[in-house]
Amino acid sequence: MSGAETKPKGELSEIDKLSIDTLRTLAIDAVQKANSGHAGAPMALAPVAYTLWNRYLRYDPAHPHWPNRDRFVLSAGHASMLLYGLLHLAGVAQTDGGNEPAITIEDIKNFRQLDSKTPGHPEYHFTTGVETTTGPLGQGVANSVGMAMGGRFLGETLNRPDLPLFDFNVYAICSDGDLMEGVAAEAASIAGHLRLSNLCWIYDNNTITIEGHTELAFSEEVATRFLSYGWQVLRVADANDVHAISAALETFLQSSDRPTLIVVNSIIGFGAPKKQNTSKAHSDALGEEEVKGAKRAYGWPEDSQFLVPDGVVENFRSGIGQRGAELFATWEGFMAEAKASDPALAEEIDALLTGRLPEGWDKDIPVFPADAKGMATRESSGKVLNAIAKNVPHLLGGSADLAPSNKTKLEFEGAGTLSPFEPGGRNIHFGVREHAMGSIVNGLGLVGLRAYGATFLVFADYMRPPIRLASLMELPVFHVFTHDSIGVGEDGPTHQPVEQLLTLRAIPGLVTLRPADANEVAEAYRVIMGLKDQPAVLALSRQPLPTFDRTKYGSAAGVAKGGYVLADCEGTPEVILIGTGSEVQLCVSAYEALTAEGIKARVVSMPSWDLFERQDEAYRNAVLTPEVLARVAVEQGSVIGWDRYAGSAGAIIGMHTFGSSAPIKDLQTKFGFTPEKVLQAARDQIARHKK
Repeated sequence: MSGAETKPKGELSEIDKLSIDTLRTLAIDAVQKANSGHAGAPMALAPVAYTLWNRYLRYDPAHPHWPNRDRFVLSAGHASMLLYGLLHLAGVAQTDGGNEPAITIEDIKNFRQLDSKTPGHPEYHFTTGVETTTGPLGQGVANSVGMAMGGRFLGETLNRPDLPLFDFNVYAICSDGDLMEGVAAEAASIAGHLRLSNLCWIYDNNTITIEGHTELAFSEEVATRFLSYGWQVLRVADANDVHAISAALETFLQSSDRPTLIVVNSIIGFGAPKKQNTSKAHSDALGEEEVKGAKRAYGWPEDSQFLVPDGVVENFRSGIGQRGAELFATWEGFMAEAKASDPALAEEIDALLTGRLPEGWDKDIPVFPADAKGMATRESSGKVLNAIAKNVPHLLGGSADLAPSNKTKLEFEGAGTLSPFEPGGRNIHFGVREHAMGSIVNGLGLVGLRAYGATFLVFADYMRPPIRLASLMELPVFHVFTHDSIGVGEDGPTHQPVEQLLTLRAIPGLVTLRPADANEVAEAYRVIMGLKDQPAVLALSRQPLPTFDRTKYGSAAGVAKGGYVLADCEGTPEVILIGTGSEVQLCVSAYEALTAEGIKARVVSMPSWDLFERQDEAYRNAVLTPEVLARVAVEQGSVIGWDRYAGSAGAIIGMHTFGSSAPIKDLQTKFGFTPEKVLQAARDQIARHKK
């Protein structure tokens, strides 16, 4: 059927038409009342969404968190009223088995208003029934690839003969804008490579974007592009033809060897925006007269607002409601049988669904002996990650074609490689697709898996949108970023991160960790694995770092508090040296020299600003004694923000420019990252503040 066009098969029933027009008019009224938002796409796509939801979607409105539900992603998040209308009419509950609806008619009337459950774009964790936060175009479809990968992984690893516990499909509605975004191309490419037959994108081919007709900037043949990716491509000539839509969905459900793109031709609900307040950007409020005209065209009472005619809710109850309840009951039977026949399987599923770590997950985390030469923190990270992953069966991930450098390959027996033929493999080859990797990792997290990605720290720039969205959605995913400084050396400034740590620290809720030695790496992973509702990133060195003697210096367990005293003196110090990552060793060298001279000094290792700021004032003051103004902060990154800890009169040794291509020792000397430079800065600080 690839490239085939499905044929019309009859007319809509009256209740079908009434239900579709209810979706349309709810969107019209909500956007008009808010004088903000988009009604055109919901009006055009209502027949498509209605057909999918009421005839095909395996979803129980009474149990919206059912683990084996089909996932519906509205990647075209600007059409959010389409989703809110579906959630309301389908009677989706706020909680599993609860009586409170997720979306009431009052919520729809409060569309885009402060603290309403109907924000401008769908937000995960905020509105029950929203499977992922969409709005930034391309992110939703890329998330859907991770969801589909996760679904196949769960089925392969947890299903048993005659017990199909996980076999859900993933549907995503996408727009012209979604498919213009590069992340969608990256995600579609890997989905085709992995032959994700449980994935269906429905492309709203309406040829309209904010600036006008897509011919202004978009003239490619989308169907041909997706055929080249290895997708099945189906065409529906008219978005109003529910029978053609049904035929396409039937074809998708019968396919078992590739993902499916359904190209649906639609005409956006109306033309140029007309509204009273022209300062509200991107609004499709029609204006009162056009609202009445649209309603007349639907045979709707012109003066009605937020009307849900008799029979519409009942129609959804007898469709998705009844079908979903039966499917959920069958699945519950499967789960009961699994618990009776295989308690270990039941325990693993329970841990997955509750986000609980298995007992003994950390039992094999190594303790690294003191070693002056030490190892790169990327090396110790690989050892710790493998020690954890072999005891956490739902932990999986990979690198954007840099696994040998990132040291993220899972090498224990049975880890396997995720592929079209081994969907339960735990090593993922993302290819050179950093942006899609971040979004796919989010999709894996959204189905309950603990997932990670990896690349060089400088390429975190390619991943900013999904990292930000992971924090917005409160997903406990993580990324391993290696080659964290100018220590990259000869690769030069294109590969040497300078501002990346600063920008990651600026993302609200993201835990950024830059450990100083192998034991700090181990403790950083304890922090990451303990997170329930926050993503994290690790910044790790390429070059070897000494492993500190913890019988002499402070315990690495201090990592959990973000910053801790690594080396100290008797009484109040004369100077405090603060560092992260590879620069902590410079602080320790300066500390030893100062101590030998009889100068009281303290070294503070500060692997995570985020965690340190969570500690109470008493702890923070105990680490960074307020009366000690002589301070030196050292980090091979931007100096912005370090004055918070060094003080306005403190010294900050950091990067003020891009790096350079040269051997690491030459770079460190040129940019001032030497023990001598830190020692001199400490002496200068002591002298300055004594005056």
